[in-house]
Amino acid sequence: MREPILLTPGPLTTTMATRSAMLVDWGSWDSAFNQLTASICRDLTEVVDGLDTHVCVPMQGSGTFSVEAAIGTLVPRQGKVLVPDNGAYCKRVARILTYLGREAVVLPHHEDEPADPRRIDAALAADPAITHVAQVHCETGTGILNPLPEIAAVVAARGRRLIIDAMSSYGAIPIDSRLVPFDALVAASGKCLEGVPGMGFVIVRQSALEQATGNSHSLSLDLADQWQYMRKTGQWRYTPPTHVVAALRAAVDQFRAQGGQPARLARYQKNCTTLIAGMRSLGLRSFLPEALQAPIIVTFHAPADPHYEFGEFYRRVRDRGFILYPGKLTSVETFRVGCIGAIEAGILREAVAAIGDVLREMGVGTIAGSQAN
Repeated sequence: MREPILLTPGPLTTTMATRSAMLVDWGSWDSAFNQLTASICRDLTEVVDGLDTHVCVPMQGSGTFSVEAAIGTLVPRQGKVLVPDNGAYCKRVARILTYLGREAVVLPHHEDEPADPRRIDAALAADPAITHVAQVHCETGTGILNPLPEIAAVVAARGRRLIIDAMSSYGAIPIDSRLVPFDALVAASGKCLEGVPGMGFVIVRQSALEQATGNSHSLSLDLADQWQYMRKTGQWRYTPPTHVVAALRAAVDQFRAQGGQPARLARYQKNCTTLIAGMRSLGLRSFLPEALQAPIIVTFHAPADPHYEFGEFYRRVRDRGFILYPGKLTSVETFRVGCIGAIEAGILREAVAAIGDVLREMGVGTIAGSQAN
């Protein structure tokens, strides 16, 4: 039997070429590995058209490590950060700020409401002490896509600085640094680039990074120190995730060969459309209206049936070869199905069929074709 397909927001199902790249061992100080790192950093910066203004600083660890590194390095100790909050990962940003001792202003939104540029503008106008805005682009707690270009324009017009958590959008949703001004954009290897997890990266405006020396609360998460050391030596400061970097090089090569961001978006959109249509045919409703839905991960309402229990549902679907994700909402019971990774629309059709079979076996009566009472 094939390995289970990961229908999650990351880690993802990867190609054999990406996994095979991890079969080679690399010396962390070797010139060949340094060239590998440099080539990746250049290509990652190019994805957002930032080669003239920005640099890419890779970091060990998950994407959250890099979010904390970006905030801790670029926000001064006396800085103040506005966090538009419409989901779990926005709340994580606010929690990071609390740990770092940076003042946070949380701007609450409903979970099915995109971040509102007008409300952000009003908050910035009302509080001149706010120095930065930390915006999650695609909030995968629900799958909502926040209006990043409009938010970036508001932040720039107010003379503030923007930090973007683009963890689940970078590489799929277009972001052009020439049109969307930002000081930092944070993403990771195991998301839309379809690498393996273990490396985050921050694409930073060089001028902002040069001014950030001494801000960081942490030696290991100091982006400025990491960048200065890499620029001087070509090496990572501390032991790098060599196999993860090699896999990302292979994944980025495939990304470019397949047509880059536009092609990646088109595939994910087709996956998402196929998934929603199939689930709708089973009688399952998506949490978000289609106008707000990013083609990354879709949140579905759990069946309102006493026979439904997520743990059992998850196990049975996994036995059929698909790994789903639990819901992240506090108000209603949901589960999530990802559209990203090295998968095509046919896989989503198979997943929908498996989900339908499982729910019918569980006796969930709201599912189309169920024989349950």
